[in-house]
Amino acid sequence: MAESPVQRQSLAAFRYRDFTLYQSARLFTVLATEMQSVAVGWQVFEMTKRPLDLGYVGLAQFWPTIVLFLAAGHAADRFNRRNIVTLCYAGLGLASAILFFLTISGSRSVHAIYATLTLVGVVRAFNGDAVAWAQTVFNTATIIGPALGGLIYAAFRGPTAVYASSMIAAAMSVVAASQIRLNTTQQQPEDVTLNTLLAGFHFIWRKKLILGLISLDLFAVLLGGAVALLPVYAREILRVGPWGLGLLRSAPAIGAVLMATLLAHRPLQRHAGMTMLWSVAGFGVFTIVFGLSRNLIVSIVSLLLVGASDMISVIIRGTLVQLSTPDKMRGRVSAVNSLFIGTSNEFGQFESGLTAQWFGTVPAVVIGGVGTLLVIALWAWWFPELRGADRLVTEPEVAAGELQ
Repeated sequence: MAESPVQRQSLAAFRYRDFTLYQSARLFTVLATEMQSVAVGWQVFEMTKRPLDLGYVGLAQFWPTIVLFLAAGHAADRFNRRNIVTLCYAGLGLASAILFFLTISGSRSVHAIYATLTLVGVVRAFNGDAVAWAQTVFNTATIIGPALGGLIYAAFRGPTAVYASSMIAAAMSVVAASQIRLNTTQQQPEDVTLNTLLAGFHFIWRKKLILGLISLDLFAVLLGGAVALLPVYAREILRVGPWGLGLLRSAPAIGAVLMATLLAHRPLQRHAGMTMLWSVAGFGVFTIVFGLSRNLIVSIVSLLLVGASDMISVIIRGTLVQLSTPDKMRGRVSAVNSLFIGTSNEFGQFESGLTAQWFGTVPAVVIGGVGTLLVIALWAWWFPELRGADRLVTEPEVAAGELQ
């Protein structure tokens, strides 16, 4: 089959040494973090048997971002970004090394794991501002990483080999990133300060469509955090072991990739607001189905659909926010958006662990899905601008009007 012009153009980019190194570094570091996440989740729950401790896994990675996001923004503006990225990748490798040595030493301290994950949170705070993930590379790694981590955990009967593999992947990302040659022509981005963030908040508060988009995604992710409790499902409900946990963790990413591929060939153009509301509703419904499932196939299919539904909302939210934001405000709106959306997964993990500790694992997932549906109903009522949002493409004169 002949390659399309788009495929030829995409492959041609890999003829450039620095581009190949850049994408390789990203691939290896996401593989490292995804393998590590599977091992940490299984190991922590195996040690404590408490869903709440899975919530603390998310909290340990959440709080550094809130504390350090301003410092991270300044660092990205003022220092060599290749060096920042390289140090971040090295930090992830160090975290894997610490987890490796904690495991082989026979440590049963879950608090030592939380301390190590705090280091991961610090790294993510700086790495998130230094570079944006390439979606294709990120999706590929989030599919392969969890499955590979789960298989290695099962094959070697413990997390030691997973952490060693994560260290190797992180080391490869460090080597690749350190070899990238810098472009000496650099733009001077606007400093990320409290004033710029407040300006972004003020704009979002006045622009109800953007407020509805960002807050809807935020609360849906906070409430629908079934992924956080997958170690409980894999161990006690579905009884599929760490290899099954890897498959379950990969399923939402597979669903997201399949949906992104479909939308690339058949893009959404009309009724964007209502489509987003229905897609987030689907996210809630499929979360409930997963929560009630006792069959591995049904659970995997449910998570595939969770990921597919989420991808629809991600694409619509990202496009509508861009179309509704004047160019001069995009940096500040993006900073606020990244702060909330980028931390909602980890904080949602804490919320899921907390509710699972209070009500039980299955009720917590079901309550989260029902809560997502309630949020949909409330947001459809509170934000008529969201219901009325139509086009995902805009005419030049409409775009010009948005900038006035």
